[in-house]
Amino acid sequence: MPRQSYFTPGVFKFLRELEKNNEKAWWEENKDRYITLIREPAKEFIEDFGERLQVISDRFIADTRTNGGSLMRPYRDTRFSKDKTPYKTNVGIQFRHEMGKDVHAPGFYLHIEPGACFAGIGMWNPEPKVARQIREAIYEHPNEWKKAAKYQRFTNVWTLGAEDDTGRLKRVPKEFEGEHPYPDDLRLKTFTAGHSLTQKAVTSPDFDVELAKLYKAGSAYTEFLCTAIGLPY
Repeated sequence: MPRQSYFTPGVFKFLRELEKNNEKAWWEENKDRYITLIREPAKEFIEDFGERLQVISDRFIADTRTNGGSLMRPYRDTRFSKDKTPYKTNVGIQFRHEMGKDVHAPGFYLHIEPGACFAGIGMWNPEPKVARQIREAIYEHPNEWKKAAKYQRFTNVWTLGAEDDTGRLKRVPKEFEGEHPYPDDLRLKTFTAGHSLTQKAVTSPDFDVELAKLYKAGSAYTEFLCTAIGLPY
C-alpha cells in the first residue's frame, strides 16, 4: 500500500480560509480542523524526520512538543506589529540546534504557505555580536566560506537570503575593509538560504526524503555557521 502524505491539499485550503477569516470566533469554530489537518500531521512528520536529520547532523533536534517544539505556534505576537490579526496564515517548522534557545539559532526550516512554500537553512537575524562572529569567520577563512556557500553543489539548490540590501549592512565594517573576495557577504546581517517548494512537492508521499536531500546539500553551509559561533556540528 502506498505511503500517505504528511501534508494534504486540505492544509492549503485551511490556510486560505484562515487568511480570509483571521479572527478568534472563526478560529474557535475551526480549531479542531487545524489540529486534524495541520498540528497532528506536522508532529508525525517531525517525529519521523528526526531519523533523517540525524544522518545530516546529530546536533539538531526534531521536537514534537506542541509548545516550545519544532512546530511553531499558530498565534501571532501582535505587541509590536501594526498587523493585529491574531493567527499565522502559514505553518513553520524549525529543526533547531540542540544549544539554540530561539528562532535565531542555527537550524533547518520548513515554511508551508499557499503560494509561498520554501525550505530554509542557516541563522535568521542573529544578535549583532553573533553576526560579527560569522563575518569574522568569512573574513578570516574565505576558502572555507567558498566551499560552504559558493560551490555549485550549494548554489544549484540554495539561494542566499539577502538578495537585496535590506539584509545587509550599508557598508563593510571598518575592521574588514581591504581586499576580500566576498565583500558583500561581509555586510550580511542575516545568514539564511532558501529553496522554493511547490504545493505538489509538499503534499508528495516522498516529501520527507526530498527535503532531507535539500538539507544535506546545505550541510556544509550550516556547519560553517555553527563553527563560526563555537557550536559543535
